[in-house]
Amino acid sequence: MELKPEVHPFEPVCDAESRVLILGSFPSVKSRECDFYYGHPQNRFWKVTAAVCGCEVPESTEEKKDFLHKNRIALWDTIASCRIRGSGDSSIRDAVPNEIGRVLQAAPIRLILCNGTTSWNLFRKYCMTDGMPHALKMPSTSPANAAWSLERLTEEWMVLRDYI
Repeated sequence: MELKPEVHPFEPVCDAESRVLILGSFPSVKSRECDFYYGHPQNRFWKVTAAVCGCEVPESTEEKKDFLHKNRIALWDTIASCRIRGSGDSSIRDAVPNEIGRVLQAAPIRLILCNGTTSWNLFRKYCMTDGMPHALKMPSTSPANAAWSLERLTEEWMVLRDYI
């Protein structure tokens, strides 16, 4: 089966107050349908980041954007386009990176967190340059990362709190 080419469908969420940039790999099928990041109901991203920030879990796209802005979090993905089967990171081929420098020029980012191994590997391969803020690989909030409980993910992601 041939992998379908996909182009990242939405812009980064970022403003002049953003302090942390969280990078995923590429939007899931559900996120592409919802037209916003981490749209799969079983992805724990919004639960984890809300818990870390001491906030209610945002539900609507507008609530999610407000949450990110209020907590000085920028959000984007490492990949601008690729060939992908469904939502599976392991099927990603022919990745073209996003221009992460756009966010770094627009905001005083102090930390970059890569949500999962694929995001981290692609960031290191295509995006990381000298002089960038400190970057960390975080455990994925994807439902595919079933080995990590919500509590364990939240504990690991607490590093976010020190930078916002």
